[in-house]
Amino acid sequence: MPGPRSTTDQHPAPDTASDVIRWAAFSCALVPVVLLWYGTSPAGAAGTALGLAAVTGACRVLLRRSERCAAQRGGHHTGGRTPVD
Repeated sequence: MPGPRSTTDQHPAPDTASDVIRWAAFSCALVPVVLLWYGTSPAGAAGTALGLAAVTGACRVLLRRSERCAAQRGGHHTGGRTPVD
C-alpha cells in the first residue's frame, strides 16, 4: 500500500491548449487527404484546408488570450455575479 504523497512531488499541469491546437493542426492535414482520397477536387480540398487552418489559427489566438487573462487574475473570477464560481 503506497504511503502518503509528498506535496513537493507535484507534476506541472498539462498544457491542454497546446494539445487542442496540435490535434486541430493534425486535422487540417488529414481532412484534405481524406477528401482527395474520396474523389473531391484538389481545389475543394485546398479550400477546406485553408478554412480549417483559419479556424484553427483563430482558436489558438483565443485560447492563448484566455490563458493570459486567467493567469493575470490568478485563475479566479472577480466580481459579484459570475455564472461560474
